[in-house]
Amino acid sequence: MSNLSLTRRQTLAGLTATTALTLGGCTTRGSGPALRDMTIAPDQWLDDVAYGMLKYEPERATSLGVDTGKYAAWRGMLEDQSPEGQREYAAYLRSVVNQMDGLDESGLTPDQQTSYQVVRSAFATAVEGFDLPYGDVAVGSWRNAPYVVIQNVGTYLDMPRFMDSSHPVEDAADADAFVSRIEAMPQVLDGELERIRSARAMGVVPPDFLLDKAIAQMERTITDAEKGEPFTTSLQEKLTEAGLPTGRAGRVSLLTRGPVADALKRQLAELKAERAVATSEAGMWARPGGEEWYRWALKASTTTDLGPDEIHEQGLEELDSLHARMDPILRDIGYDSGTVGERMQALSTDKRYQFAEGDPGRDEIMSFIKGRIDWITAQMPRAFNQLVEPNVEVRRLPLAEEPGAPGAYGGAGSKDGSIPARMWINLRTTDLHRKYDLADLTYHESIPGHAWEGEFSNRLPLIRSILAFNAFSEGWALYAEQLADELGAYDDFQVGRLGYLQSLAFRACRLVVDTGLHHKRWTREQGRAFFVERNGSKAEEVASEVDRYCSWPGQACGYKIGHSQIVTQRARAKREMGNAYDFKGFNTAVILGGNSPLDVMAKTVTRYIDTAG
Repeated sequence: MSNLSLTRRQTLAGLTATTALTLGGCTTRGSGPALRDMTIAPDQWLDDVAYGMLKYEPERATSLGVDTGKYAAWRGMLEDQSPEGQREYAAYLRSVVNQMDGLDESGLTPDQQTSYQVVRSAFATAVEGFDLPYGDVAVGSWRNAPYVVIQNVGTYLDMPRFMDSSHPVEDAADADAFVSRIEAMPQVLDGELERIRSARAMGVVPPDFLLDKAIAQMERTITDAEKGEPFTTSLQEKLTEAGLPTGRAGRVSLLTRGPVADALKRQLAELKAERAVATSEAGMWARPGGEEWYRWALKASTTTDLGPDEIHEQGLEELDSLHARMDPILRDIGYDSGTVGERMQALSTDKRYQFAEGDPGRDEIMSFIKGRIDWITAQMPRAFNQLVEPNVEVRRLPLAEEPGAPGAYGGAGSKDGSIPARMWINLRTTDLHRKYDLADLTYHESIPGHAWEGEFSNRLPLIRSILAFNAFSEGWALYAEQLADELGAYDDFQVGRLGYLQSLAFRACRLVVDTGLHHKRWTREQGRAFFVERNGSKAEEVASEVDRYCSWPGQACGYKIGHSQIVTQRARAKREMGNAYDFKGFNTAVILGGNSPLDVMAKTVTRYIDTAG
């Protein structure tokens, strides 16, 4: 049998039929009993599904702060990245979807209905992804990738950040768990290695320019590992802070310099073998089965059935509309010659809006972000009927991650509150940021964006805290930018409003460029040029942006699709409710409905209209 003829779909079909799984106290084989035949309470079933999922992703359990009690052993484990481990995870997800087959939701509360719809959508879409013959599937998350190890995907990048920022060391058991995870790391790396070797045998090789970045980053990681870093220093600091003996750091140093470094070298050798046969073709169209993979990625990222041509055209239309709003502001401040993109390019060189170079500029950026977080936090009572108090920590990205990372990203803290929400800012150069666009970026990543939304999600049932949908997550964060504008963020700084509108236009460009790369056969250079020439984006910024789309196909489309749908639902609520519509009421209803597929979000709005109208 050839390498291409045995797909995940065929393999999983056989696996699911023979694997016994336990869910909610019921043993299922194959499709298992339908959920309607179970005697378990709906909320208990949802919790059992959540813990069943976390068994396969123990790092998530740690990040949520739920790897305690009978689940405490998970704190010393890592996800099984081998083909077999991924097949077992897929089989579990399939069993849950089969249990929900034919469920009558009429007996559930509205909140339970939403939760069940969320689980069904997330798990069914993930199973479709696991059925594809290669790639990495993010279950209820955002980073689906055709390449398991590349410049912004892989354990070599994820583990240093996770162990430093999310793995707690408060007692000896936590310290032992830290060591156990480093002991498990070589096996995890080798599991990834097996998968990328298998993909290469199918003809699936990343573009050469992505491999160049990944190889350089991997070499830096190996250099650090041969010194015992970064894990040794991280553990030493945690042990010292906890008042514990630091002897375990010696064990971590030996592991990192030995087995971990050796496993990284095996991955590096494979990346170099791939580089020897790689081409510069950027999109999925150039990979075996790439068209099917990309259509699934778009579905997973947008939670819609929109095809690449529809998304491409929507991006062009929205870009023109946003530029029409930017034009008069540019004229008012004296930029009246050339296209909107050309004028925004000129604005980006205006020294008044640049941060200083080097560490002084980095300090200035961090102070600027803090000031914006303080201001927007004070405005939240004007936008929501229910408030939370997220603890937002602003941190610089790890140096090894900065070359392949976006300008910033953020996320919620742990469910138990022990790990704060974080905004990670890329400071490899201060030229990535401008004073007229950094405020908007801050609102997106922190409040009322990702950190704010995540705090609400953490108050939902566990499964809802786990499952996140790219279109809602990023659509809400863009809507958060809009809320900041509506609350007066730029009333005295119209250049800042330009930054906000350019941000939305940037996301409209993403619709065009992502589909251009993967469906319309654009080159990497075409993608970069579209951003710079049509939107006036900074060349330094879009260089890594476009490469990110090449390694995370479809992900960039979730932002504007999600935002447009939230705005559409708000317009519907205004239209159908008339004078009964309330700005704060709508915002509160959507965020209390939780992170969900866009069609489920629309049902949340319908309930708001019916009950408040």
